[in-house]
Amino acid sequence: MPTRTKLDIDAVFAKLPLFEGLSTAEIARLTQDMREIRLDKGQTLFNKGDECNGFHLLLVGQIKLAFVSPDGYEKVVEVIRPNQTFGEALMFMEKPYVVYSQALADSWILYFPKAVVFAELERDPKLARKMLAGLSKRLHQLVSDVEDYSFHSGKQRIIGYLLREPTDEETGNVRTVKLSIGKNVIASRLNMTQEHFSRILHELADSGLLNVRGREIHIPDVEKLRRYEG
Repeated sequence: MPTRTKLDIDAVFAKLPLFEGLSTAEIARLTQDMREIRLDKGQTLFNKGDECNGFHLLLVGQIKLAFVSPDGYEKVVEVIRPNQTFGEALMFMEKPYVVYSQALADSWILYFPKAVVFAELERDPKLARKMLAGLSKRLHQLVSDVEDYSFHSGKQRIIGYLLREPTDEETGNVRTVKLSIGKNVIASRLNMTQEHFSRILHELADSGLLNVRGREIHIPDVEKLRRYEG
């Protein structure tokens, strides 16, 4: 389970654009019925078809949003990272979940019930604008993903993913990416099979563009990789 043991609401909210500028009273109202959820890696938060009666904020860990096709193929729609919210759209639409969610790592989540959120939205229109901005940003990313799947090759999709991934190791034109989720999840997120994903990584490595060591991927020349057209 996550190692953090005590929740400092003010410190958490101070880092989130969604709650920026809220007063102590506003935060108290919004969190009055808030619930903390701890998940072990592999546990499910909700299933497709479950009622959506609020939204979630991930504090620690990673959450996979996915669905399974009739032939049993899993499609990863999104991977939620710390300080991201999810479930707002369906909460507003009052529709059941269209995906299931599973913890990819031990995770700590905050759950905000719909009734409390709606009451605060009526009280403070600024919060509504912030939530709409967050939803718009996510929609833009999903549209961008569809464009990538439709017009970009598998190599271009993988290169784009590696260049977008956050890294603690970057010096000049050199960077090292440590994949925080399994290659099978990344492959599904990029709309390809794990075998195809692994084959492309090897091809890029054979071209001298990458050095792959398990989940650690070293990029010796970022600009060269960015310009690569395969």
